[in-house]
Amino acid sequence: MLPILIGLLLLAAAPALADMTPTPPPTGLPPAAEQQYVAGVTATRAKEWSVAAAAFTRAVELKPTYAEAWNGLGYALRNQGKYAESLEAYGEALRLRPDYPEALEYLGEAYVKMGRLADARRVLERLKPLDPGRARELSEAIARGSDRAHRPPRTRDWPGQRP
Repeated sequence: MLPILIGLLLLAAAPALADMTPTPPPTGLPPAAEQQYVAGVTATRAKEWSVAAAAFTRAVELKPTYAEAWNGLGYALRNQGKYAESLEAYGEALRLRPDYPEALEYLGEAYVKMGRLADARRVLERLKPLDPGRARELSEAIARGSDRAHRPPRTRDWPGQRP
């Protein structure tokens, strides 16, 4: 119980990172799955993406129906540039909890990173009625992704020119 309380206190102590870390674990999970989830959240806060992914993977192995851990796994994978794998993890989180705003936002952001803006916009439409704040964040990410997609490529015209 103490590791859970410590993990929850860590979550409450850093509100600026709240949008970047997985949701606290639900109660009633096997203790080992909760411990792995908390370890994943801690590693996420430290931006230790491979450690976070390993912890979240262990959590879902212990409790395959643990939507929050699937979402955390997707987040850790996305931050490692493993977009296809992150889509699978978000998909499982959303299969388990179809109206999971955090997973929808992160799924949309993964699509933006992949240049799949139409898919990101479809996710945005699902997210809007569930969580306007997260929808706004995803909308901004889509706008930034769209700007990058329409920007002409930069080239070097002479050796000393910076890209």
